[in-house]
Amino acid sequence: MLKTFFTLFRGSIAGAEEELVDRSALLILDQQIRDSAAAIERGKRALALAIARDEAEGKRLDATLSRIADLEERTAAALAAGREDLAGEAAETIATLEADRDAIREARATFGVEISRLRGSVANATRRLTDLERGRRIAQAAEAVRRLRVGPAGHAGSADLADAEATLRRLRERQAEEAAADAALRSLDQEGGPVTVAQKLEAAGFGKRTRPTAADVLERLRRRAAAPAAAPSA
Repeated sequence: MLKTFFTLFRGSIAGAEEELVDRSALLILDQQIRDSAAAIERGKRALALAIARDEAEGKRLDATLSRIADLEERTAAALAAGREDLAGEAAETIATLEADRDAIREARATFGVEISRLRGSVANATRRLTDLERGRRIAQAAEAVRRLRVGPAGHAGSADLADAEATLRRLRERQAEEAAADAALRSLDQEGGPVTVAQKLEAAGFGKRTRPTAADVLERLRRRAAAPAAAPSA
């Protein structure tokens, strides 16, 4: 029983660790990408240093070959003049320079292999980092969509939207009901009020008119037109 308990305990810890890793996957990926980018930068610096040293060795090789050629020419002239002593001393110097030449060539060959390896490594790592960054952007977008779909408490995000839509719908319905009630009240007030009753009586021909009609306007205009014509006959 105790063994089973410890097994379950270890299993729950492992499950919690996996869940934590899953929840923090983007953060972990970001840090891993930063670490990879830093390693690539170190690789680029190492490549640049190797190239600089190879170029320096190339300049040393050119200078050494030039000195060897010059000393060989001078040594040949000394031999032709019978100066064996100077020729022997120059020959020792030439031998030393040739040893340097061979060492420089060997160093350049080593640099060449290392530079080629570093170039390939940096290029491959840079390509993989580019793929990782592209994949990270896609994963980030997918995670944003997932968080929109699933709320922090595990409920569907669409439920929150549905609740908001229902609230808005109820608000609009209440506003529409209030507007209809206000219109009905205004209608009732107007129908039962003394002004409305007087207007109905006036329309039926009872009492004097409170508002001019089209017939009144025409009659007034006729009288106005006839008034100047009637003035001279007076």
